[in-house]
Amino acid sequence: MSEKLTVAVLGTGIMGAAMARNIARAGHAVRVWNRTPAKAEPLTEDGASVAPNPAEAVRGADVVLTVLYDGPAALDVMREAAPGLGPGTAWVQSTTAGLDALPALAALAAEHGLAFYDAPVLGTRQPAEAGLLTVLAAGPEDGREKVTPVFEAVGARTVWTGGDGAAGTATRLKLVANSWVIAATAATGEVLALARALDVNPGLFFGVIAGGPLDMGYLHAKSALILEDRLTPAQFAVSTAAKDARLIVEAGERGGVRLDVAAAGAARLERAAAQGYGDEDMAAAYFASFDERT
Repeated sequence: MSEKLTVAVLGTGIMGAAMARNIARAGHAVRVWNRTPAKAEPLTEDGASVAPNPAEAVRGADVVLTVLYDGPAALDVMREAAPGLGPGTAWVQSTTAGLDALPALAALAAEHGLAFYDAPVLGTRQPAEAGLLTVLAAGPEDGREKVTPVFEAVGARTVWTGGDGAAGTATRLKLVANSWVIAATAATGEVLALARALDVNPGLFFGVIAGGPLDMGYLHAKSALILEDRLTPAQFAVSTAAKDARLIVEAGERGGVRLDVAAAGAARLERAAAQGYGDEDMAAAYFASFDERT
């Protein structure tokens, strides 16, 4: 590593905590903040320091990384951080914020002279903890040398989708990728539910498609979580997936296309959350096929 950076991580949920831990393990100074302090405290074991508020977390930081629930949350927290922000600081915005939230985030960055990087990530708990995420990034070419070490600490690769004035291109790609993830998860849950209803051993189905074009690792991974009752801790929670699904539907509407599968996936995830599965892995949308929690 050529330079030790000071990185502020705002948001230490499933993804933020793992990313902060890997940045610290890469040798950078890490300050973390979370609205629920107890979720940030365990990171002190990895050398991170816990800040009492966003402004103190970002004060003097080279890079600010936001990994929060949604766009409005990222905007509110960065407004709280404003007293500690310095011109020229790089803001890596990794929250899945959706398209409608991006203009306000970019405007806030411009107001404070920040280098704004739209940088959502692909991956769930396990690759996040292993530092194997895929970073989708868009932002100014000048200054990338400052954010590259952060991307290298959290991810296996970085895909640049655009430079100056391209904020939003990374989020667009993230929404496209997540639309596939949500559709595949919904299909996995429904095929297992139908197999249960028809008294078909799921193993027979897996055997029929084995090695062919319909087979895929993701199907087996999510099916195993359901069949082996390993839905906690969540790799990617039902409630967060439901939020992302709605962002996808809204993006489609904005682009003039109707996304029936995404809309059905959102409704399915929301139904599972209402049944009490909100904090479990998104594969728990399987239970939305039944009238009540089973």
